[in-house]
Amino acid sequence: MNNAAVTGGFARVRDLTASALAEVLTINIAGAMLCARESVRRMSTNSGGTGGSIVNISSIAAGTGAAGEWVHYAASKGAINSFTVGLAREVATEGIRVNAVSPGLIETGLHAANGAPDRLQRLESSIPMRRPGTATEVAEGVLWLLSPAASYVTGSILEIGGGR
Repeated sequence: MNNAAVTGGFARVRDLTASALAEVLTINIAGAMLCARESVRRMSTNSGGTGGSIVNISSIAAGTGAAGEWVHYAASKGAINSFTVGLAREVATEGIRVNAVSPGLIETGLHAANGAPDRLQRLESSIPMRRPGTATEVAEGVLWLLSPAASYVTGSILEIGGGR
C-alpha cells in the first residue's frame, strides 16, 4: 500500500507558495512513483519475483478539485489516478496488479492537523450518505484489492466516499 502524502495546507491557488506546491508534488507524486518502482523491481515475474499487488491511496478530491482549499493536493491525487492506470497496464503481464483507493471525507486527524477541526461536520451535507467514513472502511477496500478476491482487478480506482 502506497500511502505517503501531505496536503500542503489549506490555500487558494492564488495564495499557494511555490515551496508548498513543490512539497506536495514531490511527496505525493514522485514519492508514490518511486515507492512503486521499488515494488515493481521486487515483484515483477520478469525480475524473478512472484508478482503481487500495489494499492495507491488517492482521494475523492482528485475528482472534486477541492476548490478554495486543496486544489494543489487534489491535482496531486489526480496524478496518482493516472499513474495507477498507466502502471497497471505497464506491469499486468509481469504478474502485478495496480489499483487505487480513493477515500472521501474520512474521520482522521487530517482536518484538525490542517487547522479545520470542524471540516467534516461542515461538509457532511455534501456526502450522500450524510456521514464521514472511517479509516476501517477505507482499510477494508485496500485489503480487498490486495486479496485474491480481486485477482482480476487492475487499473481501477475504488472510491470509498459515501457517494460523494
